[in-house]
Amino acid sequence: MTDTELIEETTTFVKETLQNAEGGHDWFHIERVFNNSILISKEEKVDLLVVSLGALLHDIADAKFNDGNESLGPQMAEDFLSSMGASKSTIDHVVKIIKYSSFKAGLAGDNSKQKIFSSMELHVVQDADRLDAIGAVGIARAFNYGGFKNRTLYDPSIPPNLEMTKEQYKKSNAPTINHFYEKLLLLKEKMNTKTGKRIAKERHQFMLDYLEQFYKEWNPLFYKNLKQ
Repeated sequence: MTDTELIEETTTFVKETLQNAEGGHDWFHIERVFNNSILISKEEKVDLLVVSLGALLHDIADAKFNDGNESLGPQMAEDFLSSMGASKSTIDHVVKIIKYSSFKAGLAGDNSKQKIFSSMELHVVQDADRLDAIGAVGIARAFNYGGFKNRTLYDPSIPPNLEMTKEQYKKSNAPTINHFYEKLLLLKEKMNTKTGKRIAKERHQFMLDYLEQFYKEWNPLFYKNLKQ
């Protein structure tokens, strides 16, 4: 099987698997991450097959939709790629990308895992995934997931928790606006690649502008006090 055929088969597999997924983690999310990965790869020396497969399979079984099971996604990817006859080195690399690309993997209590594996291919897929979490699409995804979890939009009495451990992050039911401070606004400084950093800068500013408008509309008096 050629690389092109393997990517096409993987695309079909992912589309079928995620056909009923939550709107912020569906096929279209995968497609955007894939496209971002290809864009970033143009300025980096990477194995394009590994990047493509890593992007396509990175959320094949997101733990938060599977009772917190973090081993399911990597196992599904490994089983599928093995059935397609992919090389062991490719499979191992893609599985590691799935395991170590998420934001929560770098939170307190899980730092040791982050040190186990690193590659340029991981950095590309990680940046592409993070780019989809910020900017206009990132805002839409945040509120879509917040609605899916029946979270409040915003509650001034519940401040963001900037010192969350991985377990606290996974169990958090905080208002969606808090998520901007607990994750989204932190991603610009976590980009690995030149392209990722360049794109993130614009999207980060868009989120800051959005939050400013949000507070103006939420409570003009509160916004006035916040700016003083």
